[in-house]
Amino acid sequence: MPDLFDPIKIRSITFRNRIGVSPMVQTSSLDGFADDWHLVHLGSRAVGGAGLVITEATAIQKNGRISSGDLGIWKDAHISNLRKIATFIKKQGAIPGIQLAHAGRKGSYSSPLNQNGLTELKPLSKSAGGWETIAPSSIPFEKNSSLPKEMSIKDIKNVIESFKDAARRAERANFELIEVHAAHGYLLHQFYSPISNQRRDIYGGNLSARIKICLEVAENIRSVISKNIILAFRISYTDWLEDGWNLNDSIVLSNELKKRGVDIIDVSSGGTSPTTVAIAKELIEDRDKIKNKSLIPIEPGYQIDASDRIRKKTKIKTAAVGLINSPEIAQETIDMNKADFIFLGREFLKDPYWPVRAAIKLKQTNKLSIPGQYYLAWRNQESFEFSGYKL
Repeated sequence: MPDLFDPIKIRSITFRNRIGVSPMVQTSSLDGFADDWHLVHLGSRAVGGAGLVITEATAIQKNGRISSGDLGIWKDAHISNLRKIATFIKKQGAIPGIQLAHAGRKGSYSSPLNQNGLTELKPLSKSAGGWETIAPSSIPFEKNSSLPKEMSIKDIKNVIESFKDAARRAERANFELIEVHAAHGYLLHQFYSPISNQRRDIYGGNLSARIKICLEVAENIRSVISKNIILAFRISYTDWLEDGWNLNDSIVLSNELKKRGVDIIDVSSGGTSPTTVAIAKELIEDRDKIKNKSLIPIEPGYQIDASDRIRKKTKIKTAAVGLINSPEIAQETIDMNKADFIFLGREFLKDPYWPVRAAIKLKQTNKLSIPGQYYLAWRNQESFEFSGYKL
């Protein structure tokens, strides 16, 4: 059985272990440009021993940002700074990944960062620098959101072309894994969920029509990137709503994406409804609360079983995400073949060296590579066998 720290090869690329840094929004960009914050933030997780480091959601269009502070890849000028980050991650022994995204109706928010620290995202009016949002149907995400423009066929083709152009830029920036963000209520999720898509043309109605844009994005990206570049999709396997998107739908989508050259399904959930977003946030912040737990059974590793089902039904590689907050849960998930990767978000925000501590706890340090510059910090840890730093 595989261990958390065993390498895994996809196409021509070998990951040193099964631990990935999930995209974590930093909202620290000006006009979409990566800066020193992103270099240090992402680079430190590579130094800390992760096998894969993925950027935050990176907008393929300027009006595809969630907030005004989002990272971007909608123009060639963004490539240079991103390449610096990807190159550094690679030098530390990790695989550099980028998440391509379009917010759709969940866009045009202010950056939550200000001089007093982190605040809530707030809708931006056009007079305050906001922008017109687009969606499969003209349905706002929440009461305070602006009414999105219902996309024409031309708009849809333009978005697909923007994903394609962004993928070209991502490869030029030296990223070796490209993940498409089709989860959490953002644009591609808005298309496949019946909650947000009420179209009656070739991109709406039945399941095959609602997933059409995802499949076309996958086809177009795969047609322009090198064969060795890994292509992943993050999906929400369920909307957590009656009459919404569900696990069986996700199995169909994952199988069709696999046929179009997708290598990994990153299995998340929710995000298409403000009700479920609020419930999830409440439960994550206070897991002792019992209100609404029957709707969203949030607990450590609560999405792992969905990863397992998709993996077994479609034979595609999967990444498990969602409150995987202990090395034991991560190891058991890999050992039982419920996922091929473990992606961590909040744990990495708290501790860039989570992989080192996990290796010590699981007694797998003989499989771990860390920079020689940091050897003195770890050599006296119980059962630590330093394997050296490898370029």
